[in-house]
Amino acid sequence: MSEIGSSGGDAQPLSQDIAFEMLSCKRRRDVLHYLRQHGGDAELRPLSRQIAAWENDVPVEAVTYEERARVYTALRQGHLPKLDGCDIVEYDANRGTVTLTERASNLDVYLDVVPHDDISWSAYYTGLGGLSVAFAAFTLADTFPFGLLPAGGGALIVGVLLLGSAVAHRLYERRMRVGGDGQPPG
Repeated sequence: MSEIGSSGGDAQPLSQDIAFEMLSCKRRRDVLHYLRQHGGDAELRPLSRQIAAWENDVPVEAVTYEERARVYTALRQGHLPKLDGCDIVEYDANRGTVTLTERASNLDVYLDVVPHDDISWSAYYTGLGGLSVAFAAFTLADTFPFGLLPAGGGALIVGVLLLGSAVAHRLYERRMRVGGDGQPPG
């Protein structure tokens, strides 16, 4: 099947309230992460085993029956029916299968994960912009040591900072993307 399954027709947009409610729980975000890693389809048992491994920070092979059963029950009775009710996944409880729907892509805009010890990229770029403006002002005012820069030197420095920041941001986004390699972000 394709990366994201089809629920027949065009995906209807999710309200912001529903999106935030669906993403408010780490286990539901982990479900989306796992499904995206596995082409949009999964069986409940391997899904619950992997989520238990992530939650307990152990390899999948080291997950105990109790750890997996706790996750399995929570997914089966609560999280997957909730995601299915909002048409984010198709969950077949009898078969134990889960498939992403087209509507799941509506959540992408809300998945900018910012770990607790990080600042957001918008705050970073605001600070970088402020520093660039201050740098340009000191250079134009010929303030020491900025006045010692050759013509265009200041613009080159600001350009290198912006390019370096953009490259770092791109690499960070890849690492923090839900459905990317490894453990789920956040």
